[in-house]
Amino acid sequence: MEHNQFQHPVRVLVGLGFPTDIQSVKDAFVLLDEWPPSKRNPAHGVALNACRAALAGEVDAETARSTFVAFARRMDLLVQAAGDIVAAKAVGTFGLAAEGHFSKSM
Repeated sequence: MEHNQFQHPVRVLVGLGFPTDIQSVKDAFVLLDEWPPSKRNPAHGVALNACRAALAGEVDAETARSTFVAFARRMDLLVQAAGDIVAAKAVGTFGLAAEGHFSKSM
């Protein structure tokens, strides 16, 4: 595995809500570098700096990945894996429908 590749891609929404897989530090850096300045926040700065450090070999790719995931989550760009959604529904932690709130009143 290339030193800049993520062990697991990060799926995020881009453009008009289309999912794409960010597979490397370079992919994450490009997305962060092109992020509109008016929408940047502290999480963006941390993630961008971590990606820069990973590209320079100062930190590992998984450190940059974790900061990128935090940024994507904060910006509501992170796409949950289908397996995560299924597991959450199975234990009743995903939405009100899983708790049966709608079945009694309808």
